[in-house]
Amino acid sequence: MDQMASQDLTGLLVRWSQGDKGALDQLLPAVYDELHRMAARYVRRERPDHTLEPTALIHEAYLRLVDQHSVKWGNRAHFFGIAAQVMRQILVDYARAHQAAKRGGSKIKVPLDEAIHGSPKHEEMDLVALDAALTQLAKLDPEQSRLVELRYFAGLTIEETAEVMGISPATVKRKWTVSRAWLRREIHRPEA
Repeated sequence: MDQMASQDLTGLLVRWSQGDKGALDQLLPAVYDELHRMAARYVRRERPDHTLEPTALIHEAYLRLVDQHSVKWGNRAHFFGIAAQVMRQILVDYARAHQAAKRGGSKIKVPLDEAIHGSPKHEEMDLVALDAALTQLAKLDPEQSRLVELRYFAGLTIEETAEVMGISPATVKRKWTVSRAWLRREIHRPEA
């Protein structure tokens, strides 16, 4: 997205935060393609028999996002960071419901790609386990958990993540390396 479009989007977000319903009407067409790319990326990571389509994920996320009355939207990266949190929660809820429907059947698997492992090798991983590990990380270090959400779920770049979090790109890189290592260890830790 070019600088002008990013500024326009930020303006829409600020107007929406101030209660301008017209800004909300203009926002969806402006963000739809990027939300669809995010949703498609998430759905590709899901198990082979996953039935939630990217469009359904976007619509559910949009309904939850427009219900965010107390959020003061800062900019484009902030919006997509919140969208990533919402999509993560929808997918985790969906995975839990699927597990419950199967009465505790097999775990829901998603590919854990280079975003966590740092290599292009695809490895199957339990989405609920990733969510549990991120929740645990948030208790230990909320900033690192937020960084993972922004990088892995929102697909933000190092620079965009730094902007949203108000830290330097070098700090993002350092914390990203530590977070990936910690998550890898937690996810693969034998259950007690």
